[in-house]
Amino acid sequence: MKSSVVSRLALAGLVSSALIVSAQTPFQFPTANHALYEVGAELKFLAPTSPDRSWTTGSFGCVRTDGWQMHEGLDIRSLQHDRAGEPTDPVMATADGTVMYANTKAGLSNYGKYVVIRHIIDGIEIYSLYAHLSEVRTAVGKNVRAGEVIAIMGRTSNTSERIGKERAHVHFELNVFVNDNFSAWFRKNMPGERNDHGLWNGQNLDGLDPRDILLAEHDPVKKFNLATFIRSQTELCRVLVRATNFSYLKRYAPLVLKNPKADKEGVAGYEIALNYNAVPFALMPRAASEMKGASRITLLSVNEAENRAHPCRRLVIQKGTHWQLTEKGLHEVEMITY
Repeated sequence: MKSSVVSRLALAGLVSSALIVSAQTPFQFPTANHALYEVGAELKFLAPTSPDRSWTTGSFGCVRTDGWQMHEGLDIRSLQHDRAGEPTDPVMATADGTVMYANTKAGLSNYGKYVVIRHIIDGIEIYSLYAHLSEVRTAVGKNVRAGEVIAIMGRTSNTSERIGKERAHVHFELNVFVNDNFSAWFRKNMPGERNDHGLWNGQNLDGLDPRDILLAEHDPVKKFNLATFIRSQTELCRVLVRATNFSYLKRYAPLVLKNPKADKEGVAGYEIALNYNAVPFALMPRAASEMKGASRITLLSVNEAENRAHPCRRLVIQKGTHWQLTEKGLHEVEMITY
Protein backbone atom coordinates (compact mmCIF):
# COMPACT_ATOMS: atom_id res chain seq x y z
CA MET A 1 0.00 0.00 0.00
CA LYS A 2 1.41 3.40 -0.95
CA SER A 3 2.23 5.72 1.97
CA SER A 4 -0.06 8.47 0.62
CA VAL A 5 -3.00 6.05 0.64
CA VAL A 6 -2.17 4.92 4.16
CA SER A 7 -1.95 8.54 5.30
CA ARG A 8 -5.32 9.44 3.79
CA LEU A 9 -6.99 6.49 5.46
CA ALA A 10 -5.20 7.17 8.72
CA LEU A 11 -6.43 10.74 8.83
CA ALA A 12 -9.92 9.36 8.35
CA GLY A 13 -9.36 6.98 11.25
CA LEU A 14 -9.81 3.89 9.08
CA VAL A 15 -6.52 2.09 9.57
CA SER A 16 -4.52 0.98 12.54
CA SER A 17 -1.89 3.42 13.75
CA ALA A 18 0.57 0.52 13.57
CA LEU A 19 0.48 0.86 9.77
CA ILE A 20 1.35 4.52 9.80
CA VAL A 21 5.06 4.56 10.58
CA SER A 22 6.88 4.35 7.27
CA ALA A 23 10.51 4.57 6.26
CA GLN A 24 9.38 7.27 3.82
CA THR A 25 8.45 9.67 6.64
CA PRO A 26 11.32 11.74 8.04
CA PHE A 27 10.10 11.51 11.64
CA GLN A 28 8.59 8.60 13.51
CA PHE A 29 6.68 8.67 16.77
CA PRO A 30 8.92 8.52 19.86
CA THR A 31 6.62 5.99 21.55
CA ALA A 32 4.02 3.41 20.56
CA ASN A 33 1.31 6.01 21.07
CA HIS A 34 0.22 6.99 17.54
CA ALA A 35 -3.24 8.33 18.46
CA LEU A 36 -2.44 11.67 16.83
CA TYR A 37 -3.94 10.25 13.65
CA GLU A 38 -7.18 9.06 15.26
CA VAL A 39 -9.94 11.59 14.69
CA GLY A 40 -11.02 13.20 17.96
CA ALA A 41 -8.47 11.24 20.00
CA GLU A 42 -6.34 14.16 21.17
CA LEU A 43 -6.71 13.17 24.82
CA LYS A 44 -5.44 9.67 24.03
CA PHE A 45 -2.29 11.20 22.55
CA LEU A 46 -1.55 14.25 24.71
CA ALA A 47 -1.49 14.62 28.48
CA PRO A 48 -3.03 17.93 29.62
CA THR A 49 -1.70 19.68 32.71
CA SER A 50 -4.68 18.41 34.72
CA PRO A 51 -7.84 16.33 34.07
CA ASP A 52 -10.03 19.45 33.83
CA ARG A 53 -7.78 21.15 31.28
CA SER A 54 -7.98 21.00 27.50
CA TRP A 55 -5.70 18.59 25.61
CA THR A 56 -4.09 21.68 24.12
CA THR A 57 -2.19 22.27 27.38
CA GLY A 58 -0.14 19.19 26.45
CA SER A 59 0.59 20.51 22.98
CA PHE A 60 3.08 23.04 21.61
CA GLY A 61 2.82 26.81 21.81
CA CYS A 62 1.23 29.50 23.98
CA VAL A 63 -0.99 26.91 25.63
CA ARG A 64 -0.55 27.47 29.36
CA THR A 65 -1.38 30.18 31.90
CA ASP A 66 -4.20 31.52 29.73
CA GLY A 67 -1.96 31.70 26.70
CA TRP A 68 0.95 33.49 28.37
CA GLN A 69 3.23 30.52 29.01
CA MET A 70 5.17 28.75 26.27
CA HIS A 71 5.32 24.95 26.07
CA GLU A 72 7.98 23.89 23.59
CA GLY A 73 7.00 20.30 22.95
CA LEU A 74 4.35 17.59 23.06
CA ASP A 75 3.49 15.69 26.24
CA ILE A 76 2.79 12.25 24.74
CA ARG A 77 0.81 9.96 27.07
CA SER A 78 2.06 6.65 28.37
CA LEU A 79 0.44 3.40 27.26
CA GLN A 80 2.25 0.86 29.43
CA HIS A 81 2.53 0.67 33.21
CA ASP A 82 3.91 -1.65 35.85
CA ARG A 83 1.97 -2.95 38.86
CA ALA A 84 2.68 0.25 40.75
CA GLY A 85 1.25 2.33 37.92
CA GLU A 86 4.59 3.68 36.78
CA PRO A 87 5.07 4.23 33.04
CA THR A 88 7.22 1.63 31.29
CA ASP A 89 6.87 2.71 27.64
CA PRO A 90 10.06 2.44 25.57
CA VAL A 91 11.11 5.82 24.16
CA MET A 92 12.52 5.62 20.65
CA ALA A 93 14.62 7.83 18.39
CA THR A 94 12.35 9.75 16.04
CA ALA A 95 14.85 9.53 13.16
CA ASP A 96 18.36 8.33 12.38
CA GLY A 97 20.89 10.48 14.19
CA THR A 98 23.63 10.89 16.77
CA VAL A 99 23.15 11.23 20.52
CA MET A 100 24.57 14.62 21.48
CA TYR A 101 23.63 14.86 25.14
CA ALA A 102 22.17 12.77 27.94
CA ASN A 103 21.33 14.26 31.32
CA THR A 104 21.13 11.41 33.80
CA LYS A 105 20.79 13.58 36.93
CA ALA A 106 17.12 14.43 37.26
CA GLY A 107 17.74 17.14 39.83
CA LEU A 108 19.67 19.29 37.37
CA SER A 109 16.71 20.12 35.13
CA ASN A 110 12.95 20.62 35.13
CA TYR A 111 13.15 18.18 32.21
CA GLY A 112 14.48 15.59 34.65
CA LYS A 113 16.50 12.98 32.80
CA TYR A 114 16.59 13.84 29.11
CA VAL A 115 18.31 13.00 25.82
CA VAL A 116 19.12 15.16 22.79
CA ILE A 117 19.72 13.63 19.33
CA ARG A 118 21.02 15.41 16.22
CA HIS A 119 19.45 14.58 12.85
CA ILE A 120 19.97 15.78 9.28
CA ILE A 121 16.63 15.91 7.46
CA ASP A 122 16.36 17.43 3.97
CA GLY A 123 19.70 19.14 4.49
CA ILE A 124 18.59 20.74 7.78
CA GLU A 125 19.97 20.04 11.25
CA ILE A 126 17.17 19.27 13.69
CA TYR A 127 17.53 18.21 17.31
CA SER A 128 15.02 15.95 19.02
CA LEU A 129 14.67 16.05 22.80
CA TYR A 130 13.03 13.43 25.05
CA ALA A 131 12.37 14.43 28.67
CA HIS A 132 11.10 13.19 32.07
CA LEU A 133 12.73 9.80 31.47
CA SER A 134 13.08 7.20 34.19
CA GLU A 135 16.05 5.56 32.53
CA VAL A 136 18.45 6.52 29.74
CA ARG A 137 19.48 3.56 27.56
CA THR A 138 21.89 5.20 25.16
CA ALA A 139 25.17 7.11 25.30
CA VAL A 140 26.59 10.36 23.97
CA GLY A 141 28.24 9.86 20.58
CA LYS A 142 26.20 6.80 19.68
CA ASN A 143 24.64 6.65 16.22
CA VAL A 144 21.04 5.54 16.50
CA ARG A 145 18.42 4.43 13.99
CA ALA A 146 14.83 5.61 13.78
CA GLY A 147 12.75 3.48 16.15
CA GLU A 148 15.72 2.41 18.26
CA VAL A 149 15.00 2.40 22.00
CA ILE A 150 16.98 5.15 23.74
CA ALA A 151 15.17 5.37 27.09
CA ILE A 152 12.23 4.38 29.26
CA MET A 153 9.44 6.84 29.97
CA GLY A 154 9.24 8.23 33.47
CA ARG A 155 8.15 11.16 35.62
CA THR A 156 11.47 12.76 36.52
CA SER A 157 11.86 16.50 37.08
CA ASN A 158 13.47 18.89 39.54
CA THR A 159 10.21 20.74 40.19
CA SER A 160 8.58 20.70 43.62
CA GLU A 161 5.35 19.27 42.20
CA ARG A 162 5.94 15.81 40.75
CA ILE A 163 4.36 14.65 37.52
CA GLY A 164 1.42 12.46 38.53
CA LYS A 165 1.09 8.87 37.38
CA GLU A 166 -2.19 9.75 35.67
CA ARG A 167 -0.40 12.15 33.29
CA ALA A 168 2.87 10.26 32.84
CA HIS A 169 4.33 11.24 29.49
CA VAL A 170 7.42 11.85 27.43
CA HIS A 171 7.99 15.50 26.65
CA PHE A 172 9.06 15.50 22.99
CA GLU A 173 10.65 18.42 21.16
CA LEU A 174 12.03 19.15 17.68
CA ASN A 175 14.44 22.09 17.79
CA VAL A 176 16.85 24.25 15.88
CA PHE A 177 20.23 24.80 17.53
CA VAL A 178 20.77 28.51 18.19
CA ASN A 179 24.50 29.19 18.66
CA ASP A 180 27.76 27.26 18.83
CA ASN A 181 29.06 30.03 21.12
CA PHE A 182 26.19 29.75 23.58
CA SER A 183 28.37 28.86 26.58
CA ALA A 184 30.47 32.01 26.13
CA TRP A 185 27.33 34.10 25.61
CA PHE A 186 25.82 32.62 28.79
CA ARG A 187 28.90 33.42 30.89
CA LYS A 188 28.87 37.00 29.65
CA ASN A 189 25.15 37.64 29.99
CA MET A 190 24.23 35.46 32.97
CA PRO A 191 27.08 36.07 35.44
CA GLY A 192 26.72 34.01 38.58
CA GLU A 193 24.11 31.67 37.10
CA ARG A 194 24.80 27.98 36.65
CA ASN A 195 24.79 26.32 33.27
CA ASP A 196 24.80 22.62 34.07
CA HIS A 197 24.14 21.53 30.48
CA GLY A 198 26.58 23.62 28.42
CA LEU A 199 25.48 23.88 24.79
CA TRP A 200 22.47 21.69 25.59
CA ASN A 201 20.88 24.24 27.89
CA GLY A 202 17.25 24.60 26.81
CA GLN A 203 17.80 28.27 25.95
CA ASN A 204 20.05 27.15 23.08
CA LEU A 205 17.31 25.01 21.50
CA ASP A 206 14.34 26.77 19.92
CA GLY A 207 11.38 24.52 19.26
CA LEU A 208 9.25 23.92 16.19
CA ASP A 209 5.80 22.40 16.61
CA PRO A 210 6.24 18.58 16.46
CA ARG A 211 2.50 18.08 16.05
CA ASP A 212 2.48 20.25 12.92
CA ILE A 213 5.47 18.34 11.57
CA LEU A 214 4.00 14.90 12.26
CA LEU A 215 0.74 15.93 10.61
CA ALA A 216 2.41 17.64 7.64
CA GLU A 217 4.62 14.66 6.80
CA HIS A 218 1.50 12.51 6.44
CA ASP A 219 -0.33 14.93 4.16
CA PRO A 220 -1.62 12.69 1.34
CA VAL A 221 -1.32 15.52 -1.21
CA LYS A 222 1.75 17.60 -0.43
CA LYS A 223 5.15 15.96 0.01
CA PHE A 224 6.83 16.99 3.25
CA ASN A 225 10.19 18.75 3.22
CA LEU A 226 11.67 20.04 6.48
CA ALA A 227 13.50 22.99 4.89
CA THR A 228 10.29 24.08 3.19
CA PHE A 229 8.34 23.61 6.44
CA ILE A 230 10.73 25.89 8.34
CA ARG A 231 10.83 28.51 5.58
CA SER A 232 7.03 28.65 5.62
CA GLN A 233 6.77 29.65 9.29
CA THR A 234 4.54 32.63 10.02
CA GLU A 235 6.58 35.74 10.71
CA LEU A 236 6.20 37.47 14.06
CA CYS A 237 8.79 40.14 13.43
CA ARG A 238 11.73 41.09 11.26
CA VAL A 239 15.00 42.51 12.58
CA LEU A 240 18.12 43.97 10.99
CA VAL A 241 21.42 43.09 12.66
CA ARG A 242 24.90 44.47 12.11
CA ALA A 243 26.50 41.06 12.42
CA THR A 244 27.97 38.91 9.67
CA ASN A 245 29.74 35.97 11.27
CA PHE A 246 27.41 34.12 13.63
CA SER A 247 27.21 30.33 13.63
CA TYR A 248 23.53 30.05 12.69
CA LEU A 249 24.42 31.23 9.17
CA LYS A 250 26.64 28.23 8.56
CA ARG A 251 24.60 25.70 10.48
CA TYR A 252 21.38 26.69 8.67
CA ALA A 253 22.72 27.77 5.30
CA PRO A 254 19.55 26.51 3.50
CA LEU A 255 17.62 29.27 5.31
CA VAL A 256 19.92 32.04 4.02
CA LEU A 257 18.36 33.86 1.06
CA LYS A 258 20.07 35.31 -2.01
CA ASN A 259 20.67 39.05 -2.42
CA PRO A 260 22.61 40.07 -5.57
CA LYS A 261 23.28 43.54 -4.15
CA ALA A 262 25.01 42.12 -1.07
CA ASP A 263 26.87 39.62 -3.27
CA LYS A 264 28.23 42.51 -5.32
CA GLU A 265 28.90 45.11 -2.59
CA GLY A 266 29.68 42.83 0.35
CA VAL A 267 27.60 41.79 3.35
CA ALA A 268 27.24 44.34 6.17
CA GLY A 269 24.46 42.64 8.11
CA TYR A 270 21.42 40.41 7.95
CA GLU A 271 17.69 40.89 7.91
CA ILE A 272 16.20 38.06 9.99
CA ALA A 273 12.60 36.86 10.09
CA LEU A 274 11.59 35.28 13.42
CA ASN A 275 8.52 33.24 14.24
CA TYR A 276 6.72 33.69 17.56
CA ASN A 277 9.09 31.24 19.28
CA ALA A 278 12.13 33.24 18.06
CA VAL A 279 13.13 30.64 15.45
CA PRO A 280 15.07 32.42 12.66
CA PHE A 281 13.52 30.97 9.50
CA ALA A 282 14.74 33.37 6.80
CA LEU A 283 18.01 35.33 6.78
CA MET A 284 18.68 37.90 4.05
CA PRO A 285 22.20 39.33 3.65
CA ARG A 286 22.22 43.11 3.35
CA ALA A 287 24.80 45.45 1.80
CA ALA A 288 25.97 48.57 3.67
CA SER A 289 23.80 50.71 1.40
CA GLU A 290 20.74 48.75 2.58
CA MET A 291 21.41 49.07 6.30
CA LYS A 292 19.14 51.42 8.25
CA GLY A 293 20.26 53.39 11.28
CA ALA A 294 23.36 52.89 13.38
CA SER A 295 22.04 50.41 15.95
CA ARG A 296 23.44 46.90 16.06
CA ILE A 297 19.87 45.55 16.22
CA THR A 298 16.89 47.29 14.61
CA LEU A 299 13.29 46.10 14.66
CA LEU A 300 11.95 46.52 11.11
CA SER A 301 8.40 45.20 11.31
CA VAL A 302 5.86 43.35 13.46
CA ASN A 303 3.01 41.08 12.42
CA GLU A 304 0.41 42.41 14.87
CA ALA A 305 -2.08 39.61 14.20
CA GLU A 306 0.54 36.96 14.94
CA ASN A 307 1.58 38.75 18.11
CA ARG A 308 -2.04 38.79 19.30
CA ALA A 309 -2.44 35.10 18.47
CA HIS A 310 0.84 34.00 20.08
CA PRO A 311 2.02 36.55 22.66
CA CYS A 312 3.64 34.29 25.24
CA ARG A 313 7.31 34.76 24.36
CA ARG A 314 6.86 38.53 24.78
CA LEU A 315 9.44 39.35 22.10
CA VAL A 316 7.92 42.66 21.01
CA ILE A 317 5.83 45.37 22.63
CA GLN A 318 3.82 48.31 21.34
CA LYS A 319 4.24 51.69 23.02
CA GLY A 320 1.75 54.09 21.53
CA THR A 321 2.04 53.61 17.79
CA HIS A 322 5.64 52.44 18.04
CA TRP A 323 6.79 48.82 18.24
CA GLN A 324 10.04 47.76 19.87
CA LEU A 325 11.84 44.63 20.94
CA THR A 326 11.38 43.78 24.59
CA GLU A 327 14.32 42.89 26.80
CA LYS A 328 13.50 39.23 26.04
CA GLY A 329 13.39 39.97 22.32
CA LEU A 330 16.79 41.68 22.40
CA HIS A 331 18.10 38.81 24.49
CA GLU A 332 17.02 36.30 21.82
CA VAL A 333 18.47 38.23 18.88
CA GLU A 334 21.74 38.84 20.69
CA MET A 335 21.99 35.14 21.52
CA ILE A 336 21.40 34.20 17.87
CA THR A 337 24.05 36.60 16.57
CA TYR A 338 26.70 36.37 19.31
